[in-house]
Amino acid sequence: MKVSTALCSAALGVGLGTLLLPGAALADTTVSPATTPVGGTVVLTATTCNPKSGDAIFRVTGPNRDENVRSTTAAAGGGLSAELFTAGFTLGTYTVAATCGDGSSAGSASFTVTPIGAAPAGSGGDSRDTGALAAGGTLLGTALAGAVILIRRRRPVSTVA
Repeated sequence: MKVSTALCSAALGVGLGTLLLPGAALADTTVSPATTPVGGTVVLTATTCNPKSGDAIFRVTGPNRDENVRSTTAAAGGGLSAELFTAGFTLGTYTVAATCGDGSSAGSASFTVTPIGAAPAGSGGDSRDTGALAAGGTLLGTALAGAVILIRRRRPVSTVA
């Protein structure tokens, strides 16, 4: 493999990592509280969604759910929010992924449904899109490590006179 080809591959990896990190850092969805008993209410908030761009869609998936919750309610701190009543939910952890009205992702968060009387009061589950952050960090780290290895193994080209 030529050094120039390897360096181009490393540069591509760094570029992809750089593109993934800022988008993930800006996406922000929260669920409050992070733990609720069956029949409790959680507030879903997509803080980066602009209410003027249309409704936010919260996709709730978990042990017995795969449903969308639409929000047109402006959140006090910015963005859009919706309330979700957990009656009929199975015990377990649910993931909420938000999409803004303009089609952009607002990240994801999770909450846990517990038996009645077993849920401690919790703060909101703030979970940025850690998958994209991890992917971007991995691409960046791998590209840098590969470039360092290639530079160290590079041997001088001998010339025949």
